Amino acid sequence: MAHALQFAESYAAEDLVLRTARSLAREVGVDAVTPGAGAALRLLAAAGNARAVVEIGTGTGVSGVWLLRGMRPDGVLTTIDVEVEHQRIARRIFLEAGFPSGRTRIITGRALDVLPRLADGAYDLVFVDAEATGFSACVDAALRLLRPGGVLALNGALAGGRIGDPAARDVETVTVRETVKALRESEHWIPALLPVGHGLLAAVKG
Repeated sequence: MAHALQFAESYAAEDLVLRTARSLAREVGVDAVTPGAGAALRLLAAAGNARAVVEIGTGTGVSGVWLLRGMRPDGVLTTIDVEVEHQRIARRIFLEAGFPSGRTRIITGRALDVLPRLADGAYDLVFVDAEATGFSACVDAALRLLRPGGVLALNGALAGGRIGDPAARDVETVTVRETVKALRESEHWIPALLPVGHGLLAAVKG
C-alpha cells in the first residue's frame, strides 16, 4: 500500500516553477501541499470550471499554482495569509508560472478577519490550508462564500495519520476528527475524504 501511495504522489510531475516554490517553502518552514494533493486541487478546480477561488494559506504559492492551472483562463485566485514575506515569494512564483498579477488577489491578514469581507455565494472553490483549530470557522465561512455546487477542500484532514487512532486525543486531532464528522453528517455537504498528501477532505455544497 505504501508503494502505491508513493506512486500516486509521484504521478503528477512538478515543473521547475513548482519545484522552486516547494524548495522555498522548506526554507521558510512552510509545509506545502504534496504533488498528489496539488493535482487533486487542480482537478477539483478544472472539474468545477472554477472562475473564483479562495485560498486560506498562501504559503510560497505551491497550492496556488496548482489551483490556477485548473481554473478558467479568466479566473481569479483570492489568497489569504498573515505572512507578508511568504506572500512576496508567492507573488513572484505566480508571475514565473505565467499568471499575470490580475489573476491573483493577495490579501495579508488573518483569514477570520478577511473572510467576512468576501461576498456571499460568489465563489466556486474554497481551499483551506490552515491550522486545524480554525477548521470549523473556515467551514462555516465556506458555506456562506460558495455557490450551490461549489467545492470546499480541507488540507490536513488525516491529522498526520492520527485521525483513525482513538487514543489520539490532542487538540489538533480531536478538532480535525470533529470537523470531518460534522461534514459527513451535515445536510449541506456531499463529502469525500481523499488519502492524498496529508489528507484532503473535499465536499460539494448541496
